[in-house]
Amino acid sequence: MGVSIGPRQELLLPVRPGFLWFTLLVALLANLLPWEGIWIWIKPDFVALALLFWIVREPRLIGFGVAFTLGLAMDVAQASLFGQHALAYTVVALGATLLRRRLRMFSTDKHILQILPILLTAQAVILLVRLAGGAAFPGWTWFVPPFTGALLWPVVWIVLLAPQRPRIDPEHPI
Repeated sequence: MGVSIGPRQELLLPVRPGFLWFTLLVALLANLLPWEGIWIWIKPDFVALALLFWIVREPRLIGFGVAFTLGLAMDVAQASLFGQHALAYTVVALGATLLRRRLRMFSTDKHILQILPILLTAQAVILLVRLAGGAAFPGWTWFVPPFTGALLWPVVWIVLLAPQRPRIDPEHPI
């Protein structure tokens, strides 16, 4: 009888850097889509989710500098207070770095409770910067997107890991 320490570990192919940068660009563009109506209040921060994933999976390729740069790009693209997303994404990078080993140890469904505080903190940082800049409090619905992002996390994990899973040739099984 064996002892199971964590979820089943699978051997993955190395990530292609082009795919990594492509996913970050797609996440940035998804954040910039014109969401309307109720969707604007439940839309998760796709860049924060992609950063979380890649910092957990590939910490040697993605780090604080990339997070800060993506945050500045987000600030410029949204014409928001310069530095608010940069600071928030740096906090996301810090949270992902601190929880990297824990997230790799747990199964994907248990990740939700681990990343929710990171996403909530990033949203709170953006809110605090906006409030310090003189904006009015947007209401408690401001904190809904981190919950939708956390619920979307298993899908993000599966989709972004898919290209790293080896293809099994039916004619030459292992």
